[in-house]
Amino acid sequence: MLPDLPPLPVHVDPLPYESRLEPRPLSQIDLVVIHCTEVPTLAESRTFGEKVLYEDSGTGNSGHFYIDRDGSLHRYVAPERVAHHVRGYNPRSIGIEIVNTGRYPRWLDSDHQAMDEPYTPAQIDTLVALLARLAAEHPSLRFIAGHEDLDTAMVGATDDPSKQVRRKRDPGPLFPWDYVLERVPLQRLNAPPP
Repeated sequence: MLPDLPPLPVHVDPLPYESRLEPRPLSQIDLVVIHCTEVPTLAESRTFGEKVLYEDSGTGNSGHFYIDRDGSLHRYVAPERVAHHVRGYNPRSIGIEIVNTGRYPRWLDSDHQAMDEPYTPAQIDTLVALLARLAAEHPSLRFIAGHEDLDTAMVGATDDPSKQVRRKRDPGPLFPWDYVLERVPLQRLNAPPP
């Protein structure tokens, strides 16, 4: 029996290739991965998500849920499907993307690595409500991580290949980990040392 949770409006708008994503049992999900979109708008995130990047399956990169700056919640991929959002962890995880510019538009330039757009209170409120609901609906869900915790690869900077930059830095230094972790029944996986 699920706990009594407040309503959480979700705009369900499946990606065109959702049915081609690999199905999975919900009991396989034990991890949520937090991302930021690193593009300015939800519409741009949607456009990127719709791009077919994997010809063999006809699918692309996307998260399950997206949270816009106003706190509105959008589901592009159902949890019972494996979305492509983080290397090596997709089969066991739900990806949540929060609209934020991140390092846009020069993601891998060595002189453009700051991530200085704060997350809105509405985004964080929606995220906490979503995480509480996911934890209640999926008893196997135990862990939470940032994309940067799981994909720690370094790559040559686009402006100077002799310099190395982090391939992924999201959700970034302004994500309020302490606030979120105090409010959800999940443990941070692969947290960086203090």
